[in-house]
Amino acid sequence: MGTKILVVDDDQNICDLLRLYFENEGYEVKSANDGAEGVSYFKMYEPDLVLLDIMLPKKDGWQVCREIREVSSKPVIMITAKGDVFDKVLGLELGADDFVVKPFDMKELSARIKAVLRRYSAHDTQSEDEVVKFENIEISLQKYELKLNGKPVDIPPKELELLYFLASNFNRVFTRDQLLDKVWGFDYLGDSRTVDVHVKRLREKLEGVSDKWSLKTVWGVGYKFEHIQ
Repeated sequence: MGTKILVVDDDQNICDLLRLYFENEGYEVKSANDGAEGVSYFKMYEPDLVLLDIMLPKKDGWQVCREIREVSSKPVIMITAKGDVFDKVLGLELGADDFVVKPFDMKELSARIKAVLRRYSAHDTQSEDEVVKFENIEISLQKYELKLNGKPVDIPPKELELLYFLASNFNRVFTRDQLLDKVWGFDYLGDSRTVDVHVKRLREKLEGVSDKWSLKTVWGVGYKFEHIQ
């Protein structure tokens, strides 16, 4: 069985083009033409990766991404015709792994798919003992689970990976570029604002949980998980 890709786009020509191209690269490809069908196909087909358009009938790409993230951490690459910064920020906050803007180059899209799948595969094969604990917080990379005060908290996969990495290296400062390299992968094609968005969302979740640790900004350098020993 090859790697399975689900394309969710209301433009049938784009669906056909992507199917022909990626089947030629050895992937299995299915397509859906509206958001409701996309969610249904995701649950039935269990793809390894989703290419998700934003402007969709019935359910838009934002809603589809939310519903996917409720049940799965499988990679989602969002497709937009706008290239708007707001779209990218919202997509990242909802748990999207990457963004491409129409019209896109097929070779670039292929490279992004391979990079995202490599990163997901690397994290998916982590050992079960990869749990970081501090006062009132527990981060499990294996289960993709965050517990605050003993209770599970909903969190997008990439936010959890960033928090896990910083907490695993507490009191050590990392630049945005280093975090992009370590968490998103050296071949990630986004920009450093991605890190800022994820740190902001993490701080909202972690506010008031403990005074023994915090996510700190080191001005002019980057970020660290500060633990008071």
